[in-house]
Parts: sequence; structure tokens; C-alpha cells
Amino acid sequence: MNTLIVESEPSAVSITVTEDELIVSLLDGRRLSIPLAWYPRLLQAEPDERNNWRLLGEGYAIEWPDLDEHIGIEGLLAGRASGESQTSLSRWLVSRSNRTV
Repeated sequence: MNTLIVESEPSAVSITVTEDELIVSLLDGRRLSIPLAWYPRLLQAEPDERNNWRLLGEGYAIEWPDLDEHIGIEGLLAGRASGESQTSLSRWLVSRSNRTV
């Protein structure tokens, strides 16, 4: 049986968020393309909110402070979508509709 051995921690170096995809460029040259449907907060966000991201640590995760969203690179590589419950997402959507503009 073969096992996967991670030689080094995966690190993001840049992020692009389109209308329907999250594209993550990794330090080792790979690019990941993930549908925004996997991350409902990103899908619901305005373009300026989607583009207000920062890398955490040495690129082990991405944070969107305006959206209270954090996505780990290892999770992306493993193919894990958001684990947020529908209840939590619904509360978040209500809080967004109640904010003052």
C-alpha cells in the first residue's frame, strides 16, 4: 500500500476570486481552482469583499475579514468544501441584510 507523505506544508502565494471561482496559486507552482459554490459566504459576497483577503502565517490559510471566512490550504488540497451549517449561514445572511450602508 502506498501512502502520501507531505514533504512540506502547502503554502499559498496569491489568490484570485472571480464571479464563480477561487483560484489559489501555491508556492510549489500548482494552481487550484475551486468553485465558489463550495464556500457560500464567498459566493454571496460583493466583489470588493471577495478581493479583501490576506494570507495567514506563511500562506497556510486565507482570511476574508469582511466575511469572517477562513479557508485552510490543506483543506482545499483535500477537496473539503465549507463545513458551515445552513443555520449558521442563514444567521450570517440575516446579519448582512441588517447592516447599515
